[in-house]
Amino acid sequence: MADDSKARAELEKLATDFTEGFNHDDIDEVMSYFADDAFYDEFNAVVHTGKDAIREGFIPQFRGDFGKMRFHTEDMFVDVDTGKALIRWLLTFEKDDRAAGWRGLDILHFKDGKLVEKHTYAKAKTPVVEKAQESENVRRAIAGD
Repeated sequence: MADDSKARAELEKLATDFTEGFNHDDIDEVMSYFADDAFYDEFNAVVHTGKDAIREGFIPQFRGDFGKMRFHTEDMFVDVDTGKALIRWLLTFEKDDRAAGWRGLDILHFKDGKLVEKHTYAKAKTPVVEKAQESENVRRAIAGD
């Protein structure tokens, strides 16, 4: 049982640290988690295969094209036997005088400490955007509460 709880803690830490890398605005940190042959399936069904393609897919986000983006973890499930974690999050973004957010989740599959699959899902094909002035949850997440 101690081994199972240690493995669970390690998988939760991998998933949490990977997600936090986005909040640090550090593409190199985020990319350090991926295996060379990993793939990333975006919420809009665009698939990137291999680290170079995944990195290229992240460039607009890390360049700031969408403003300041932050992932706020709301829930996490892990399956130690398969090396998978499911993270449900609220994504907030701020640009100029606008702030908004939407919910989604990632299914992350780790093997030997490296991320081999990242599947991102949104609540709708086109994410439902909650404006900060209309959503207490978005306002609290942006404020850090």
